[in-house]
Amino acid sequence: MNLVLFEPAEIAAPLPRRDARAAHVLGVLRRGVGDAFDCGLVNGPRGRATLVTVDAAALTLAFVWEAAPPPSPAPLTLIVGLPRPQTARDILRDATTLGVAALHFVATEKGEPSYAHSSLWTTGEWRRHLRDGAQQAFDTRVPDVTHGRALAGVLGELPTDTARLALDNYEAGAPLAAALPLAGSPLTLAVGGERGWSVADRAALRAHGFALVHLGPRVLRTETACVAALTLAHARPAVSGEKSSLSAGARPCPGA
Repeated sequence: MNLVLFEPAEIAAPLPRRDARAAHVLGVLRRGVGDAFDCGLVNGPRGRATLVTVDAAALTLAFVWEAAPPPSPAPLTLIVGLPRPQTARDILRDATTLGVAALHFVATEKGEPSYAHSSLWTTGEWRRHLRDGAQQAFDTRVPDVTHGRALAGVLGELPTDTARLALDNYEAGAPLAAALPLAGSPLTLAVGGERGWSVADRAALRAHGFALVHLGPRVLRTETACVAALTLAHARPAVSGEKSSLSAGARPCPGA
């Protein structure tokens, strides 16, 4: 963890010793009473937390927050054909680390419907993977997430100003890197599930303004394709006058 994140409701109560964040503060950061560490509020400001007391049950913390959250970049939305739970865990974490604003796991014609009813989704476990991704990125923002909705329903609710690109192994007309808009422009990327898009899925994507693009001739795992596509999206040339995230004051972190 490069940043220890808390939900707003958590900061008024002690942090249980059984919580993974408590183990990290004591065992990895090696903080003792009176020591401070970097923290953040989910979708809120960053700050510093000071360890006030430690006992067998919990840690008591005191927080000091910065004035405001860091500025938000142009919206980046990721649509993924609902994959098996372990793959979804990886995407939840890594897509959050890579700064998506919204993440939609959609039901597709070739997808497995039972994946939407796994414990990942029914127990709320998925929220933990968002937090893990944001902590790695030294950022407080986590994406809005939906799962199990029909592809067409999600496509119909996208903002009108977003560029729309879908990865496809069979009918793509251009490489993703050549089709990306300039940095600073809203972008929606769609990645098929483990069996890819069906004919009907492709028709729905095209009907909603998506261009089909590719990452080259090799067939990638869904989670690998998501990371590769998002990495290319972050490498887009900047609009004239736009500062990079580092020049705008983002903090580089060891281990990131």
